[in-house]
Amino acid sequence: MTPQQKQAYQDFAKEKLGFEFGDIELLITALTHRSYVNEHKKSVNEHNERLEFLGDAVLELVATDFLYNNYSEPEGILTSWRSALVRTESIGAAGELLGYKPLVRMSRGEKNGSERAHQQILANAFEAVIGAIYLDKGYDQAQKFIADNILLKLDQILEEDSWRDPKSHLQEIVQREDGVTPNYRVISEEGPDHDKTFTLGVYVGDKLISKGNGPSKQAAQQEAATKAIVIYKKR
Repeated sequence: MTPQQKQAYQDFAKEKLGFEFGDIELLITALTHRSYVNEHKKSVNEHNERLEFLGDAVLELVATDFLYNNYSEPEGILTSWRSALVRTESIGAAGELLGYKPLVRMSRGEKNGSERAHQQILANAFEAVIGAIYLDKGYDQAQKFIADNILLKLDQILEEDSWRDPKSHLQEIVQREDGVTPNYRVISEEGPDHDKTFTLGVYVGDKLISKGNGPSKQAAQQEAATKAIVIYKKR
């Protein structure tokens, strides 16, 4: 990597994170996907999975500490709130907003991958960046990074009730309002076995309320339920 390329990572750190890395190689590694190493074995020998492992632990600790010290709800609810904060979609979206996607080093094949695969790579990189910050700047700086990019989403999560399991939440709503239990039916399956997309509908009686898509039937059900909840709340 040229000095100019390394400077691009340092510029990102200064502009988006608010500080320079003492060891910029930590940030570069945090944004290096395993597939890139496989394609450049002679020049690169480290990817971000170890930093991701570390960052995941720091993220969970910071989120847990924040919730424990600011809310008095029981363990089960706090666990659900934490899960909503640190789920792949949430941290992937945070990575998208930070704008480091152009700096993520991945193979040509991964660059041409699905949007779902890219979101997972961005989420993993976000956790790896946390690990890099923790090693380079310490816990307090990592905590600030998580607070600025993840913890601030809690109010929206609570307002939207998105921390609740959507299928269970929808069942409560439908049973209360219509006196029946919603059911899910497969509408279509598309794509090869290794990258299949399912479309499922949630029905109340024989009436289709909403549809959901996902890489698994469970994921499609969750999306369909989430959309149905919005529909019911607008009634």
